[in-house]
Amino acid sequence: MPADCISYSETNYFTPLILDYLSERKELNEFYNRFPEIENFDAQIKEKKKNYDHHIRKDLVEVLNDQYPELSISEKTKENIDSLASEKTFTVVTGHQLNLFTGPLYFLYKIISTINLTKQLKDKYPENEFVPVYWMATEDHDFEEINFFNLNGKKFKWNNADKRAGNAAVGTLSTEGLDEVFKLFSAEIGGGENAEFLKSVFEKGYLEHDDLSDATRFIANELFGKYGLVIVAAGDKRLKKHFIPYVKNELIERVSHKKTGETIEKINSLGYNIQVNPREINLFYLTEDIRERIIERDGNYFVHETEISWTKKEILNELNEYPERFSPNVMLRPLYQEVILPNLCYIGGGGELAYWLELKSYFEAENIAFPMLLLRNSALLQTAKQNDKRKKLNISIKELFLKQHELINRKVRKISDINIDFSSQKEHLVEQFAEMYMLAEQTDESFLGAVKAQEVKQLKGLDHLEKRLLKAQKRKLKDEVERITKLQNELFPNRSLQERQTNFSEFYVEYGDEMIEKLMKELDPLESNFKILNFGEE
Repeated sequence: MPADCISYSETNYFTPLILDYLSERKELNEFYNRFPEIENFDAQIKEKKKNYDHHIRKDLVEVLNDQYPELSISEKTKENIDSLASEKTFTVVTGHQLNLFTGPLYFLYKIISTINLTKQLKDKYPENEFVPVYWMATEDHDFEEINFFNLNGKKFKWNNADKRAGNAAVGTLSTEGLDEVFKLFSAEIGGGENAEFLKSVFEKGYLEHDDLSDATRFIANELFGKYGLVIVAAGDKRLKKHFIPYVKNELIERVSHKKTGETIEKINSLGYNIQVNPREINLFYLTEDIRERIIERDGNYFVHETEISWTKKEILNELNEYPERFSPNVMLRPLYQEVILPNLCYIGGGGELAYWLELKSYFEAENIAFPMLLLRNSALLQTAKQNDKRKKLNISIKELFLKQHELINRKVRKISDINIDFSSQKEHLVEQFAEMYMLAEQTDESFLGAVKAQEVKQLKGLDHLEKRLLKAQKRKLKDEVERITKLQNELFPNRSLQERQTNFSEFYVEYGDEMIEKLMKELDPLESNFKILNFGEE
């Protein structure tokens, strides 16, 4: 499978903050610990080994073993779980929501990046063990973000959301009703060996497990268990108890709000947009039925939009007795992750890295080692047929990433048998008016305004004629325009990156396990480029 690549900046889909982070702009140095290069992991390993509370390992292994009892666990995953008891074992983590039927393609890219990095670390530092971890966002309640997926240009949605979701954590949601979604999925992907495998995985995942957390664990394990992926649902009381001191600091001292607020001001001053703004208390109260914000007023604590309340003493007693009921939001979840895992690196998308960059000073205040931050791999998957079409249309890889109107205009100008570019005429017009400006200055300065108005009018006239001519040529070259439009729409559904829209099943049905194997081979987590991968070519 031949591969090509372009820089992230050339895709026009990544923010200035992420592009500057990748280029290691010196002004951003204070917002992260070490840049993710293989040589830098030596110092990260030493820091985490010294900083991490290794007593947590026993509970971590125990919880993981309890979460896997009914799964067909691979020998590699079992070895990885057991190895976490050793002080020489470290993790590389990616996190993701419990998207229906895995959601968009980048779910795979995140996990593959994580697995591949652990392999590279083992090669470089063989005296240690490195475990790839998928942190399931079981405590999120953004049901509308996960209750659908796109397949073959169609949207499949888990309906009756109001009966299931509310403000409950998505991991506890019953899988009731997903049999209807599964029927639609099965009909869409048809038959064949690869399709039957997918049907089996999703049927067992959603129809033989009671809640979304167990279903997602089963599916991720079926796809990546043989690579040693370890899947963590971190809501267990045995893990949450280790976070009690930090939750207490959050409730009483507002540490995260103070520290991230200072960092946000600095990031803003550099001209970047802020990904997430902290609340005064970045915690939810979590039960089977609700996940609502904890707020403080006049020294007492309340659960938003409920009758639940405590005094300061009462809420601290509640925390000590039921730590599992205190759920970190997006600002605190990274700290919780790094407290309970012997982690070296977090792998995420651009939006995730943007809010992690807000957190370093908060980690320092809590004396927790800040992990290395690595942008997950990104890729565009195209078939051999699509690649042939691209070549016949004489569209370069870089041009594929242009906005559609820019791409069409560029190609029409290029293939047109007449010159649609009026740049030379405009330059000639500007030269003529330069002489008129000189004449006006020598006669009557009040004449300058009239000259300027006439110049603007005539330049606008040329722009108008150029646009009309371009429009006429588009009609004349209608077939070429339609082929260009169709190809780009196939590769960039909804005018967005394919990886943010398309479900992996579209490719798996055609290529089977070879698809994942080739992604494993081609996606190098430390290679800072956007990959274009061609399927179906020798």
